[in-house]
Amino acid sequence: MASGMKIWFVLLTTLLMINFRPFLVMVKGEPQVPCLFILGDSLFDNGNNNNLITTAKANYPPYGIDFPDGPTGRFTNGKNSADFLAELLGFDKFIEPFATVKGVDILRGVNYASGAAGIRDESGIHLGDRISLNRQLRNHKVTISHMSTLLGNKTLTMDYLSKCIYIVGMGNNDYINNYLMPQFYPSSHLYKPEKFATILMQQYSKQLKTLYRYGARKVAVFGVGSLGCIPAELAIYGTKDTICVDSINSAVQKFADKFKPMIDDFNNNLPNANFIYINLTSIAIGDPAEIGLTNLAEPCCEISSFIAKGQCRNGGGACSDRASHYFWDGFHPTEIPNKVTAIRAYTALLPTDAYPYDISHLAASTLALNKLGQSAGAELM
Repeated sequence: MASGMKIWFVLLTTLLMINFRPFLVMVKGEPQVPCLFILGDSLFDNGNNNNLITTAKANYPPYGIDFPDGPTGRFTNGKNSADFLAELLGFDKFIEPFATVKGVDILRGVNYASGAAGIRDESGIHLGDRISLNRQLRNHKVTISHMSTLLGNKTLTMDYLSKCIYIVGMGNNDYINNYLMPQFYPSSHLYKPEKFATILMQQYSKQLKTLYRYGARKVAVFGVGSLGCIPAELAIYGTKDTICVDSINSAVQKFADKFKPMIDDFNNNLPNANFIYINLTSIAIGDPAEIGLTNLAEPCCEISSFIAKGQCRNGGGACSDRASHYFWDGFHPTEIPNKVTAIRAYTALLPTDAYPYDISHLAASTLALNKLGQSAGAELM
């Protein structure tokens, strides 16, 4: 039973935290890559939903209780994993959301992520507006147009984008806020789990190829966790003799199994493509108690009992022992698991954490290209 819970919990051992402590300190000097682009859902969202007509918002307390700027739209108590990855890559500021970024700041990258967003356009619609992956791709196209103006031409822009890192995390809401909600969506009536996973991955593959056509060459694709272990799903379905809802985890795993073949297809058939897969089920290996996480099932914040069930109640309370809680609300981790996710994605502990390599290797290949270009430029001078 314990192994089922660990599939979802993205954790490190105490030894790992000690060994990787240097990576938690913001790198001084130039970033390892010229820019970072973030596409995803509420796990990465840092404010894009704030002005949307939706219940999928996190710009109110107690969200952000441990973030320096307070509630910003991040669905956690502090930093999310995209924030930590930006730090690990050496950026001195977090990547700004598309909703507010202006001018030359887009050259550092843009965060397009949106709470409740999915691969499928309809996912999350019962909550209100959200920026689906297709819409995020259209927003990125707008950014590229602005970058072309700033850099002078499209050729320079494409060369610049090829050195940037993209992180993409999608698929959670296609289950949580679609397939697992037969009262709102027909998908589970139309498709058995294997068929739905196949259709979902086919669409995802097309969307990631669109990102490639827009200039992305270094892309880290985050998988999905074991959604049958999150408090919101446990509250709906309950369990009998298991810790998690095994039927949900089984359905989601059919989708997770399709990531590596997709990555292989991209890297073998798209020129100069460097796609990697961040495997959250592998990253889950570890004992949560060793890093102080002893409460693995109860949300830390007071949960809303109205439309936004599973989210924190606006102005509600929060637990004082946040460092011991894995879950912040009914869906999202606290800051500590977010940090762990970023560390293991950046520098894999196990060979199965990332495929075919981790984000630090994406950055290293970019640094090598930059140095080569600088050397060639010096010789020409």
